[in-house]
Amino acid sequence: MTGRAETAGLPQPSAGGTPAAVVVGGGLAGITAALRLAEAGHRVTLLEARPRLGGLAFSFRRGELTVDNGQHVFLRCCTAYRGLIERLGAGSQMEIQPRLDVPVLSVRETARGARHRLGRLRRAALPVPLHLAASLATYPHLDSLDRLRVVRGALALQRLDLADPALDRLSFGEWLRAHGQSERTVAALWDLVGIATLNARADEVSLALAAMVFKTGLLTDPGASDIGIAAVPLGAVHHDTALAELAKAEVGVRLRTKAVELKSDASGQHTVRLENGELLTADTVVLAGAQETAAALLPPESIDEQQRLGELGYAPILNVHVVYDRKVLRRPFFAALDSPVQWVFDRTQHSGLARTRPGAQYLALSQSAVRDEIDLPVSELRARYLPELERLLPAARGAEVLDFFVTRERTATFDPAPGTAALRPGPATRVPGLLLAGSWTATGWPATMESAVRSGHAAADAALAAAGHRVPVDRGDGRWPR
Repeated sequence: MTGRAETAGLPQPSAGGTPAAVVVGGGLAGITAALRLAEAGHRVTLLEARPRLGGLAFSFRRGELTVDNGQHVFLRCCTAYRGLIERLGAGSQMEIQPRLDVPVLSVRETARGARHRLGRLRRAALPVPLHLAASLATYPHLDSLDRLRVVRGALALQRLDLADPALDRLSFGEWLRAHGQSERTVAALWDLVGIATLNARADEVSLALAAMVFKTGLLTDPGASDIGIAAVPLGAVHHDTALAELAKAEVGVRLRTKAVELKSDASGQHTVRLENGELLTADTVVLAGAQETAAALLPPESIDEQQRLGELGYAPILNVHVVYDRKVLRRPFFAALDSPVQWVFDRTQHSGLARTRPGAQYLALSQSAVRDEIDLPVSELRARYLPELERLLPAARGAEVLDFFVTRERTATFDPAPGTAALRPGPATRVPGLLLAGSWTATGWPATMESAVRSGHAAADAALAAAGHRVPVDRGDGRWPR
C-alpha cells in the first residue's frame, strides 16, 4: 500500500451546470458511491480522515511484513463486493474456492492423551439442500441424532420469510432451541458459521440477520457459500487500486481530511466544513462513514428516530498474529472447535514473509464476538493462544515464535442484536440531496464488506433517481451497474 496522501488537481464542487457531490468516508461504501456518481457525470470529492482508503479492511507495514488488520473473507453470494472488485480491475487478485470446503479441527483430552478429530464442511455438485448432505452425514463433530436435528433446523430455517419484521424481535439462539437444536449443534455448526459472519453468538444475534446469512449462504444456491480470499494484501486493492480508479474517474480524493460540520439550505445546497476551516459546497452529500460519524454530521430530524442511532452499538473483533520459524499448518485455513481459537489462516504468501524469510510461516487468528478479550494485554493473549495453537497443531510445539502481535477493531461491526433492524436507516433522508451509506445502514445484510458496497450503490441510486437520472436495474449478478 502506498503512503500517498491525496490526489492532485482536485475538482472543486459546485461548478457550472455540472452537479457536485461530496462523499464523506473512504471505505468500501464511499468508494462505491463516489465511482457511481462520477460515472453519472457528477463532480465528486471524496473525503477520508485517515491516510488511506478501505475503511476497516486495510493493510499496514510491520517491519518486512505487510499485515491486513484482520482476515477478511467473502462468499460467492457477495455479488456487490465482487462487482466492485471487478470494477476496480482486481478480479485476478481474489481467489474463490471451486467448492465450499472448510476443515474443522477439534482436540479433546482423553485418558490416552489428546485426540485430534478433523471434519469438513464441504459441498457436492448437487442442488440445494442435497449439496451439503454427504458432508453432514460424515461430520464427526456431531452424532447421528444431532445431525438429524441440524437437518430439521435447516428445513425450518429455509421456510422463514425474511420480509417478516417479527424475525428481528427474536434471538437466533431462542429460535434454535425452539426447533430442537442442542448445545452441541449450536457450537459445532450454527455458531461455527454464525460467529464468523455475524460477529455474535446465537443468543446475541437477531434471528432476521442470522436467517438471512444461512438462507443466502447455504440454502439458496449450491455455490453461494464458496469462500473467497484476497490473494494480495487488502490495501493493494482497497487503497492502491481504488485510488487509481477513482483518479481515472476524476474523483478528487482528499485523505487526512476530516469533515466536522454539515449545513443545508432551503435551496438544496449543502456546505461541508472541514477541520481546517475550508468550506465545500455540493448538490449531493453522501455520509459514508461509521454510524457515529453520520450522527455527528446529520442535521436535526434528518431521519426517523435519529436520536436512537447511538443505540445501534458496536461489536469488536480481535486478530492474533503469530510468526513461526517453520511451517506448522499445511492448510490455507481451518476452523476450530472446543477451543478458544476460532478461525486460523495462513498469511505467509500474502504478507511477503515467504520472500523475506523462506521456511517461516505466519498465521492469523480471527476471533469474533470477544468482548471479554478485546482489551486484554498482549501478554495475556499470548499465554492464552500460543498453548492452544500447540494443542491444535502439534508441529507448533517445537517451533520458535519469531513474532506475536495483535490487532484490535473495537468498533469492527454494529451490534447485530435483536431489534437491530429498527435502528438501521435507509439511504434517503428528509434533507434533499443528503444520503447515508455504510455497512450499518439498512441493507438487510450484517456488517460485512458486501453490506458496505450495497449501501454505496443504494445511496448513489437514491441520489441519481432524485436528480432525474435513469438508475440501472440491478441484475443480481454482481456486474457493475451501467
